[in-house]
Amino acid sequence: MRIATTVSVKALAAACALALGLAACSGNDTDARDKFAYVERPVEALYQEAVDNMERRRFDEAILFFDEVERQHPYSSWARRAMLMSAFVKYEQTQYEDALADIERFLSIHPGNKDAPYAYYLRAMCHYERIRDVERDQDITRNALEALNDVMRRYPDTEYARDARLKLDMTYDHLAGKEMEVGRFYLRRNQHVAAINRFNNVVDNFQTTSHTEEALHRLVEAYLELGVLPEAQRHAAILGYNYPGGEWYEDTYRLFRSRNLEDVFEAAQEQRTAQVDG
Repeated sequence: MRIATTVSVKALAAACALALGLAACSGNDTDARDKFAYVERPVEALYQEAVDNMERRRFDEAILFFDEVERQHPYSSWARRAMLMSAFVKYEQTQYEDALADIERFLSIHPGNKDAPYAYYLRAMCHYERIRDVERDQDITRNALEALNDVMRRYPDTEYARDARLKLDMTYDHLAGKEMEVGRFYLRRNQHVAAINRFNNVVDNFQTTSHTEEALHRLVEAYLELGVLPEAQRHAAILGYNYPGGEWYEDTYRLFRSRNLEDVFEAAQEQRTAQVDG
């Protein structure tokens, strides 16, 4: 699943390429492998061929030329950049595992390189772009969360960190959505304790997501089904204070009313307001 980004990875890669001071070399349209008949070619020419193919979206040929830069000039600064740009091209082709392998190799060999911030950001994007629907396993979402936080921790004042902060919200929302989906599954099967654990996780650890309001309502529902009225009251009061007049607040009130507990519901709201204001 490709998700629109605030900072364009392609634009960042292009900026990285331009910063190298490329020579104005031009290629022809012959097959890339035919051009490697020479024992050795100038590194600038090879790199420019790779960039030209990348810009034409001839990604397979671009990867061949970036790899050839490494093969013919393994100890040059161009080889380091070619390694990272090859990862970007694979990212563009949604070959995320291959891109991640190149990125990890780059970071293990050149951890202090000036392009390391971009490498960490591209690694995060390889995970982020694969965030799946909430009905599926969320390991990739957790990997994205870890990688985005890593960018922010290592390079807090960069454009990469600023974009990572924006993407964290969606990543947290996916994780919370997964917890809600599982919690509702348990609730439908009257496995109330298991459901409560899931909904509590959303309320405790994903408070800023769009799922918190429903999680509070579901906690009220589960506790009422169990007959644990004090906990139902408490969560109803929190819901009413933070989301007054919302859809889930109205549904919560209807739950109490269906059990002839309107006075309990209203008392809980008054008590919560008094506690906060006091």
